Amino acid sequence: MGAEVLEPARAAVDDVVLSWDGEDVLAVRLPQLSDSLDHILAAMERRHGMPLAALDRKAKQEVVRLLEARGAFSVRHGVETVAGALGVSRFTVYNYLNRENASKNA
Repeated sequence: MGAEVLEPARAAVDDVVLSWDGEDVLAVRLPQLSDSLDHILAAMERRHGMPLAALDRKAKQEVVRLLEARGAFSVRHGVETVAGALGVSRFTVYNYLNRENASKNA
């Protein structure tokens, strides 16, 4: 999901420090998707040159596919946030996700 490996000395309070035989060997900085989901959505709007709600169905499905690949739906209220940005219902977002997963398994 995009974690960053750091030297233990560079670890912040929220980072995970891993130890081996009592010695800190590395730190892992996990992404804060809940904080960055709005930034990801704004970047997608800039890329498309319009609000995501103004996109056609196919483009919205592509946005959902890209967001799923970035882990956006693993955060709390991710589906609701994306549905609001796309101007669709949560049910529609779930349908897009199910369609994508069905095509992967076919």
